[in-house]
Amino acid sequence: MEIIDSGYVYSDDPQKIDPIAVHHYLSTQSYWAQNIPLKTVQKSILNSLCFGIYKEGKQVGFARWITDKATFAYMADVYVEEVHRGQNLSKKLMSLMLFHHDLQGLRRYMLATMDAHGLYAQFGFKQIDHPDRLMAIVIKDAYLNND
Repeated sequence: MEIIDSGYVYSDDPQKIDPIAVHHYLSTQSYWAQNIPLKTVQKSILNSLCFGIYKEGKQVGFARWITDKATFAYMADVYVEEVHRGQNLSKKLMSLMLFHHDLQGLRRYMLATMDAHGLYAQFGFKQIDHPDRLMAIVIKDAYLNND
């Protein structure tokens, strides 16, 4: 699936993804994946349904679904490079991602965010009704001292 709008290309083609660009953003600019190893990013891309935003052939945005494509999907690693923000690129990317043919009929779509609640609320995401039912194992600083 590919959409071209205002000079930007939105695509789910895994061959278009630039793992070096994604790694650079995640490891140096994100608040959730600081210092993530390149090998980890590459593996995550291979094992997810990924989407990219491109301008003149260069990766300027990214997001991925971790999914079984039958019942559940978790959105992760969403970003748009700062210089390209303010143009509704995230909204267009979300529309492409939510209506992707592999993600129809699921019973749950989830994500975690520190600062983009307003964006995701526009697409039907809301706070968990029973957060006390969710549990996690969180490894703080998981990417420090990793090669």
